[in-house]
Amino acid sequence: MAASTTASQEELKAHRVPLAWRDQCSSLLIPLNLCRKQKLYKPWECDHERHTYDKCQYDDYVRRMKELSKLKLAAAEEE
Repeated sequence: MAASTTASQEELKAHRVPLAWRDQCSSLLIPLNLCRKQKLYKPWECDHERHTYDKCQYDDYVRRMKELSKLKLAAAEEE
């Protein structure tokens, strides 16, 4: 993941993002939450922000799974 998708600690604290949500996609969560609050949490609003955030989360998951499979393969080769 690029560093541009990670918000600074000051931004996260200012927007009151919980610690559990401070991950690689945290900078995309801030505009999503702002949009949700402005649109009164209507599910059909903020589609673009939600899709962008979900895509980032999925890409991060795929990256972590690839990393895990490489570690498992390396461990199997050592045995």
